[in-house]
Amino acid sequence: MIFEDLNLNKTLLKALADLDYVYPTPIQEKAFSVVMSGQNVVGIAQTGTGKTFAYLLPMLRMLTFSKQRDPRILILAPTHELVLQILDEVQKLTQYTEFRSIGIHGGININNQKQAIYDGCDIIIATPGRLIDLALTGILSLKSIQKLVIDEVDEMMSLGFRTQLTNILETLPEKRQNLMFSATLTTEVENLIANYFPNVNKIVIAAHGTPLEKIEQIAYHVPNFTTKVNLLELLLTENKDFTKVLVFVATKKLADRLYDNIEPKFPGQIGIIHSNKTHNARMHAVKQFQEGIHRVLIATDIIARGMDISDVTHIINFDLSELQGDYLHRIGRTGRANKIGVAISFINEVEQGFQMQIEALMGKQIPMKKLPDNLVISDIFSEYERPDANMIKNYQKGPKLNMSKGAFHEKSEKNKQKNSGSPSKKNKIEYTKMGKIKYKLPKQKRYK
Repeated sequence: MIFEDLNLNKTLLKALADLDYVYPTPIQEKAFSVVMSGQNVVGIAQTGTGKTFAYLLPMLRMLTFSKQRDPRILILAPTHELVLQILDEVQKLTQYTEFRSIGIHGGININNQKQAIYDGCDIIIATPGRLIDLALTGILSLKSIQKLVIDEVDEMMSLGFRTQLTNILETLPEKRQNLMFSATLTTEVENLIANYFPNVNKIVIAAHGTPLEKIEQIAYHVPNFTTKVNLLELLLTENKDFTKVLVFVATKKLADRLYDNIEPKFPGQIGIIHSNKTHNARMHAVKQFQEGIHRVLIATDIIARGMDISDVTHIINFDLSELQGDYLHRIGRTGRANKIGVAISFINEVEQGFQMQIEALMGKQIPMKKLPDNLVISDIFSEYERPDANMIKNYQKGPKLNMSKGAFHEKSEKNKQKNSGSPSKKNKIEYTKMGKIKYKLPKQKRYK
């Protein structure tokens, strides 16, 4: 099948031709007619399979010209970067139409966004927090929303947007089409579907947890942070094919710590991105990495769902993700466009519980490699990575089969996460008046 076989109009086909797109991906092909039918849809497909176009193409096909100010399509995304990425895709597809689209997110002047909304738009792409801020000012009316898209819905929930998301859902018109697309489907997302989206049609392209076939996965058992730094330095020094390396760490603090340790050894080659960086700094770091100015980009998981970076040669999990789905999102940044990619994980004793759950999800083990003989191994442990005394071993000898607990065992008690079900302090802010907003333009300022 090619795009011309779908029920697309001339403007969309011309835009696709400009992009040199001929063949729809499986998620795009299967979702098109279902979305066009007006049903509620949940689409599950791996990272890099074209989920954005899977919902944009049918929605834009159904959208008609209107001069009204209020938006008719709302797309929610968890990060600034993903908002901008989706906006860019929308503008590519609508270049031969008069449809108006804007992206709104935190980190920039809200007054400019107010003016853009006042001027009128058909499609609005937003992060939940900034959307609520603008709705509460009265400048943004959601009463005309006909279609709602929640992109990367599982990441939306894991980042703590549950309160904002439910308040938005309760404010929107009841008569609307709901579309959710993601690479994974968690229990929390299932509960959201059950409560707010009746009669959902699920489209599953790849089995949940299945990694991309063109990614070579390997791992090292590495005892602590300092040794991980030494191993990263060694790999970058000895392997010249590590030309575009995305390094994932667990926290912003660890990202800064790793950058401070590794950047002096590779001056001018290392970039860093996490949520404490300003929006401009984050975009600049990604641009430097995309253009090949920086060889390495250190990142927290915010980038796994938010940016479309091409030609990543290697993914390095400096810290192993606690969530199996995040591991798949991370490694899915390489091995794209029919190219071979490599994903390398540094795993300490504490993280082996995460490793077993990831392997159980994939139904296969991650091949382990012996540490290089010339690697300097540190005996300095921070508190969070210190193993039990009876677990310390000689890392230079490599992993032993009889020490393995296997890939499909229950996670150890100390590594189990316990969710009390109560929201964090950040999420205790309640927008109890969302349903009572009177959508009036502010009297104190006139927009021209």
